Amino acid sequence: MQKQSFESVPIPPRSPPTDYFNINPPDEIHPALRPSVTTVPVTPGVDSTGESSYMASPEPGSAQHPQWNPSSYFAPPENAKSPDSPTKYASNARNPADLLRRLSLVESDRPVTSDPDPKTAYPNLKLSGGLISVAFCIPHALEFQTGREWEIKSRRGTSALFDSFSHLSSPESPWNHTLVGWTGEIKPGDHLPSPPASPPHSISTVKESLNKLVSIPLNKASAPIPLDGSTRPALPHPHAEGLRITKSDRERLEKQLARDCDSKTVPVWLVDDFEEETGDALLKNQARWRRYGEHNLYTLFHYKQHEPTDGRAERKWWADYCRMNQLFADRILEIYTPGDIIWIHDYHLLLLPNLLRQRLPNIYIGFFLHIPFPSSEFLRCLSARKEILTGVLGANMIGFQSYSYSRHFSSCCTRILGFDSSSAGVDAYGAHVAVDVFPIGIDAAAISRIAYGDEGIEAKIARIRQQYTGQKIIVGRDRLDTVRGVAQKLEAFEMFLERYPQWREKVVLIQVTSPTSVEEEEEDSGHKISNKVSDLVSKINGQYGGLEYTPVFHFPQYLSRDEYFALLRVADVGLITSVRDGMNTTSLEYVVCQKDNHGPLILSEFSGTAGSLSNAIHINPWDLGGVARAINDALTMTPEAKASQHAKLYQHVTTNTVQVWSSNYLKRLITNLTSFDQSIATPALDKAKLLTRYRHAKKRLFMFDYDGTLTPIVKDPQAAIPSDRVIRTIKTLASDPRNAVWIISGRDQGFLDEWMGHISELGLSAEHGSFIRQPKSEDWENLTEKTDMSWQKDVMEIFQHYTERTQGSFIERKRIALTWHFRRADPEYGAFQAKECKKHLENTVAKKWDVEVMNGKANLEVRPTFVNKGVIATRLVNEYGHDVGQPPEFVLCLGDDFTDEDMFRALRASTLPLSNVFSVTVGASSKQTLASWHLLEPADVISSIALLNGSANADDLGMVAAADDR
Repeated sequence: MQKQSFESVPIPPRSPPTDYFNINPPDEIHPALRPSVTTVPVTPGVDSTGESSYMASPEPGSAQHPQWNPSSYFAPPENAKSPDSPTKYASNARNPADLLRRLSLVESDRPVTSDPDPKTAYPNLKLSGGLISVAFCIPHALEFQTGREWEIKSRRGTSALFDSFSHLSSPESPWNHTLVGWTGEIKPGDHLPSPPASPPHSISTVKESLNKLVSIPLNKASAPIPLDGSTRPALPHPHAEGLRITKSDRERLEKQLARDCDSKTVPVWLVDDFEEETGDALLKNQARWRRYGEHNLYTLFHYKQHEPTDGRAERKWWADYCRMNQLFADRILEIYTPGDIIWIHDYHLLLLPNLLRQRLPNIYIGFFLHIPFPSSEFLRCLSARKEILTGVLGANMIGFQSYSYSRHFSSCCTRILGFDSSSAGVDAYGAHVAVDVFPIGIDAAAISRIAYGDEGIEAKIARIRQQYTGQKIIVGRDRLDTVRGVAQKLEAFEMFLERYPQWREKVVLIQVTSPTSVEEEEEDSGHKISNKVSDLVSKINGQYGGLEYTPVFHFPQYLSRDEYFALLRVADVGLITSVRDGMNTTSLEYVVCQKDNHGPLILSEFSGTAGSLSNAIHINPWDLGGVARAINDALTMTPEAKASQHAKLYQHVTTNTVQVWSSNYLKRLITNLTSFDQSIATPALDKAKLLTRYRHAKKRLFMFDYDGTLTPIVKDPQAAIPSDRVIRTIKTLASDPRNAVWIISGRDQGFLDEWMGHISELGLSAEHGSFIRQPKSEDWENLTEKTDMSWQKDVMEIFQHYTERTQGSFIERKRIALTWHFRRADPEYGAFQAKECKKHLENTVAKKWDVEVMNGKANLEVRPTFVNKGVIATRLVNEYGHDVGQPPEFVLCLGDDFTDEDMFRALRASTLPLSNVFSVTVGASSKQTLASWHLLEPADVISSIALLNGSANADDLGMVAAADDR
């Protein structure tokens, strides 16, 4: 299809256009018209393939290396240095007007203030000053030719994200910035390598050889193949089996990226095959690395579901996704220095934070998602939902474009993973992961400079206005994705013309749609979207148009830079009807380009920009009548109202730029890091020291919690049965006569008897110390036998009241305590009801009786105040005696929740030497606890106990060797 331009529209007729681009330039060309400027891409939006969503790809033979700073659209002449002061900016002004123009550029090119040095501002974090940004693709499109220099071109669609990378690499930034990203799909160069040197075959020789070949039948059914003897057979394409990139070629690219690009860029090589002997990398199916992210995640995150399949393809894509994230982790750790901050971007790398956290537990990680995050009802449809959430929770802070997306994420962590969450973040594995909102911006100064500083754009504006004289122009600029709402926009415009006939022949809609960049949309073999849009355009033009009036001009093509900004400047109304969108930067650029015209912006409430641009006209794209009404309101708005509305929008866009966005994110990340004092981090259990003290001790006391310590937490308390390994490990430990092993649990007597009672050497304590069963005994001792239990009646009535009103909750009646469980209830509603129930109990029962109300893990428990695990821990220690040689020489106490803190507190208050006591909490090192050590999960607990039994796994062999040395 031949590309159209606004000048080629046939109505109304006009004289042939003047060619503004073939005029001989004067000796001193205007800076905005230099070829180095006019070939620079603008940043309209994020495009995952690297092709521009708004402009056509560069022609072959264009400049290879981007020599400009992406934050500046005016490239400096060769060997020129940017002025570093207003005086130098003004020194070469030719006239007063030029002087004012130069001074107007000072603020945009050089920020007034710089961020402080993070190393000196936050000494406790021991920052290195290094910042590693991780994006799916680097900002450069690569072309490869064997044995030659790589062609490095600016990746079309350089997004606001890439502009932020440029800012972070600039002298104004205090960070030592490095960008890590995939090379993207590497294209073979235009000049194919020459075939191997050999004597050229004549046509007759080729003909003779081929005739001999086809004269020999392969079987009886085969027949000779007729050949045109005058045609030379085509040589096989040198890259038919993929691109082969040698080690020297890869090293050459890395040197070029370091030499020719504005920021330090480290490429990630995603290869299909790797030859160990030669070091060659083979690239075959380069699109495979996008597939899971763009086919499964992108669509689901935009509230689209696929038809069910057998899952074979998804499993392959998921394997590629996991492998890709692992390769990113490997590459990052090659350049990582302790104290660096890692900032990871977008949905292709959701597993990366946890992969890095597993290998470096104390690493500083930030993550930002640039697309929407769905509600839990949609995320549940993803088979890898838990892996995705767990992966991103490896970050210290997670950022989103809008509050609704952050709320959805926190809700998913609660409903799917069972973690406690709030508007401030998620408590995952004992650590707090901050969740916050950071609406991204654009480089407003650069956009303004190019949109208003180019004479070519002024010429385009004049010609567009001449083309549509006497008509209001509504502008739409979208990719042809289903989530962009182009079809809804056209349907709403049709309804507008139907309901407001007075605007017919007075309003035109110019809709520009570029091809989609998302692989999922590209697989639309039936072209359903494009066909629907074309049908709607034809329908509207056929019903309301004529020979002298066309209501809708649809341009299914890329726009040149001049056309794009000319269109935004000349528009009377901007119309964005996304049905689901992240941050729509077109709306931000429209506001900047309307600083003279003050055209209203109609913006979908489903766009991530809607929350930031509160002064735009918000619409529901599914409400066609409402959109039609909004169009009429925008067209009839008074000049004063338009100016007032635009002033507020313009103030927001020019204040909240992409530079401010990146700075604010990093400041907030560091604030969250400093809010946790690293000096009080609970160290990981020193297993070598543990084993050494264990071997030297003759009197050993073990006190273990059950749920969350020996077994993982599960939704159904009755399903938390110990595994065979747990039972064997505990039984082996208790069989040693030098060991006194106790399980001190909140469980009742029946449960402990059923699952642990057969181990005769084991001591048991039920209901947080209310009952105990001595080793080698079957009788339980009731420590609360003389306690008045009349309070249970009042508590049962209150619990029953909330159980009837909370679906999925139930009451567990123990001998001493009463527990209300809401693990099976809706997590958010259950937590809310528990809060209300606790308040009710504290205002009634707790004031009347000597009881305490305790929050557990998805439960609420009421028990007498004198009953706790600390009392049992003190009793067990005291039973040994206090004289010389009587107290235990080794104590290991393990627990995971706040009820176990009573045991840790009791051990701290005891007279036992601290070197003999190992109090260990199960959870993250950041967990606030009285314990001296930590283990991450119940599996680590069992491994540590097995180590004492002499059953060390491969990971603990080093600990055994260290203990032997001691």
